[in-house]
Amino acid sequence: MPGKFRRRTFVKMLASAPLWPAFGSRTARAQSASAWPDHPVRIIVPYPAGGSTDVLARILAESLKEKLGQPFIIENRPGAGGNTGIAGVTGSPPDGYTIGAATVGHFAINQFLYDKMPFDPEKDFIPVTMTWDLPNVFAVASQHVPAKTLAEFTAWAKAGGKPISFGSPGVGTSPHLSGALFGTRTGIPVTHVPFRGAAQTIPAMLSGDVAYAIDNLASYLSFIEAGNMRALAVTSSERWPTLPNVPTMAEAGLSDFVITSWAGFVVPAGTPQAIIDKLAQAMKEIAADKTIQQKFLVAGARVLSSTPKEISDKAAKERPMWREVIKVSGAKAQ
Repeated sequence: MPGKFRRRTFVKMLASAPLWPAFGSRTARAQSASAWPDHPVRIIVPYPAGGSTDVLARILAESLKEKLGQPFIIENRPGAGGNTGIAGVTGSPPDGYTIGAATVGHFAINQFLYDKMPFDPEKDFIPVTMTWDLPNVFAVASQHVPAKTLAEFTAWAKAGGKPISFGSPGVGTSPHLSGALFGTRTGIPVTHVPFRGAAQTIPAMLSGDVAYAIDNLASYLSFIEAGNMRALAVTSSERWPTLPNVPTMAEAGLSDFVITSWAGFVVPAGTPQAIIDKLAQAMKEIAADKTIQQKFLVAGARVLSSTPKEISDKAAKERPMWREVIKVSGAKAQ
């Protein structure tokens, strides 16, 4: 009987053994999540340096460093309308040490634009919080375009008798769709010239190679203030605080043209909830900071925070609109 008892006890021990590593692994993950971050975190910006997403992400990276005590390092990884960078996020370990600065394109546009996506925006990453929004600005180079209002620009473009070119940071971005939609709505033949980012678009405009852009305000604000660019309108529903004399598109004569570019932090699917909550709370505190709010306004944007559900709901609400804009514009990407 004692031998039989020992065998039975040994079998029970074997049966329970596989649970020990799993329990230990869960405990380790929980401890790791509670200690996050204990070494530098990278923020993948899926666009080139110098553009609005890069500029604004760098402001937040510095704020997160101060708030959470570890460096938040920007890594620019542009390509394929921002898909390359976000694919780099979804392919990273879900440990909180890779964050993506995703934009409206990743949440609600690119899936209607590309036949094949390197990630599923509803499954492969977790939205953590909104980070900012900003209008697009209808900008022209002061030296090359005589128009001082949107109506004057429309008349000038039509009088030329040939297509006019507009620049954007890539196929399917909100600046591309905004520029194409303007051509459709006004009946002006336009030619899209895609660049890798605003850092390339702006020199092309200043040299006269591109006639206009309806691009993120953050990238153009300093050039507008310096007088190199002229702002004809903004695509927000109300005038922008730092450009009080610039009309909205509706005020300038083009109704139903409200387009804002917004962004949020995302992490790979499977990231522990404790890390998501900690990052979201940090952004909530940063967005409430008056100094940070002013920095963003000066940069041409508005700092935000939200719950994961709020950002998911916003994306779901906007997808039908962007699907229709893409259909009207005829935009397509490979």
